[in-house]
Amino acid sequence: MTRFSEFTDLCIQIEKISGSLEMTDVFAEFLKIVDEDELPVSCYMIMGEVFPAWTGKKLGLGPNLLYSALSKAAGIPPDKIKILLRETGDIGETTYRALSEDKKSQSTFSSFLAAEDEKSGTFEIAGKLSISDVYGRLKEIADVSGKGAQDRKVKGLQFLFSESSPLEAKYISRIALEELRIGIGEGIVRDSIAKAFDVPVAQVEFAFMVTNDLGEVAAAAKRGGADALSRQNIQVSRPVKMMLAQVTNSIEAAFSELDEAAVEWKFDGARLQIHKSGEEIELFTRRLENVTNSLPDVVKAVSAAVTAENAVLDGEAVAIDENGNPRPFQDILRRFRRKYDVETMSRDIPIHVNLFDLLYADGVSYIEKPLTERRQKLSEIIKQDAEGISVDELKITKDPEAAAEIYREALAAGHEGIMIKNPMSPYSPGKRGKNWLKKKPVMDTLDLVVIGGEWGSGKRKNKIGSYVLSCFDNIKNVYLEIGRVGTGLSDDLLDALTEQFTDLIEAENGVTLKIKPEIVFEIAFEEIQKSPNYPAGYALRFPRLVRVRDDKTIEEIDTIEKIERMYQGQKE
Repeated sequence: MTRFSEFTDLCIQIEKISGSLEMTDVFAEFLKIVDEDELPVSCYMIMGEVFPAWTGKKLGLGPNLLYSALSKAAGIPPDKIKILLRETGDIGETTYRALSEDKKSQSTFSSFLAAEDEKSGTFEIAGKLSISDVYGRLKEIADVSGKGAQDRKVKGLQFLFSESSPLEAKYISRIALEELRIGIGEGIVRDSIAKAFDVPVAQVEFAFMVTNDLGEVAAAAKRGGADALSRQNIQVSRPVKMMLAQVTNSIEAAFSELDEAAVEWKFDGARLQIHKSGEEIELFTRRLENVTNSLPDVVKAVSAAVTAENAVLDGEAVAIDENGNPRPFQDILRRFRRKYDVETMSRDIPIHVNLFDLLYADGVSYIEKPLTERRQKLSEIIKQDAEGISVDELKITKDPEAAAEIYREALAAGHEGIMIKNPMSPYSPGKRGKNWLKKKPVMDTLDLVVIGGEWGSGKRKNKIGSYVLSCFDNIKNVYLEIGRVGTGLSDDLLDALTEQFTDLIEAENGVTLKIKPEIVFEIAFEEIQKSPNYPAGYALRFPRLVRVRDDKTIEEIDTIEKIERMYQGQKE
């Protein structure tokens, strides 16, 4: 077993490093010495996660539950925890200070629970937690459900705080809220695995694309090197990240990059990854959330239409009206979120799925095959007369005007625009590049994450009246504030947003709120301007909320690099 204190020491060391190459070297050395069973967990935790994204598993711990556990473990009132949080601005440092003030206050509770757990041998004595111990307790917390679940989650976390040193607890609290943020993301973990086990980075990258699990990749690399990585493959019922598109300013610009292009509609809906294994069908969103139970009509359509025994398909689910025209985007999100009375909702808001790609079919992975071959196979395994599901029309052309005509047709039908793809390109899960380009009429929108807000006044009293927006810096691995939005929000929308954000409030200072980065806004604006007032160095002129992008994760928000390119494009 590897002591959790060793993981804590690693985090402290990495926090002092600014360069990604040195971070890679340090984490690679840790991977060499960590216990093999704890290798996957170490990869998840160093990125501030507990479970790989494809599992859909969550701790279910909001800030308030953590404050309660910390209050009980430290023996100080919850109000004092919040005062400390306002002072530090960081839950980790708050935890460290709270437990450092009076560690003795935990002893009675700690001794009681330690005696309880001694029977099962789950944990070592106080101060000697292993990585497996911490992971095991967090997994137990995630598995808690039913009556009294919140109290049991608090008790579990309280035990961890009581059994750890203040320094260990500092990082446990950050991991529990998925806020480790020490500068290590997927790229550094990937490179560290390659360095630690002397395997090519390209093979680590491929294995990650098909498994969507860097912990599993690390274990395979240690166990069998490059040969083990080469045997990794897409698995039905395990969602992988979806291939993404890059914006193009014009159809002509897109065609200048390609000899010929594959052109299709960009539907006004939500991405849907479909997994079929015999009679078992599962549906996943862009965020890899399992929405199978919410979409029984889509399950039925897939069962009737897909002739392959096993398949992984990519498409766009569109909510339609009685005439087959697209309904507002929020209607499709209502379908995805629905947990009760789904049959009624499926009748009220019917869905049509437009399939446009194939990742896997009957034992064969298609992601490395060209788009044209994937589309040919897709057409072969989907019945042409199927109800509620179809393969969208794809036209391969060298003529920009032909693409422009398809663009006009898509807009006239109520959709967003067109996709312009490289016909010979592979399917690259989680990647955004020039192989897939999208053209929409409204260029000036950004996907930004909410990191703060302010309580309103007057009519907006007791509502969050404005929101602080942030882009992401891939180099420094930090969020950069770029502006605020608060105008044009109806009272109903303010009520809904306030309810949605309440559990994500991490700290309050007067009317100012610190909010856990989790919810993505699509923001329209007139212009990007240089500004010293925001850490991004830019500000948005006349920002307004277009929609809440519940279908997008924070990993998909726009970057400072993109904003800089857009700013330069304005000047040109």
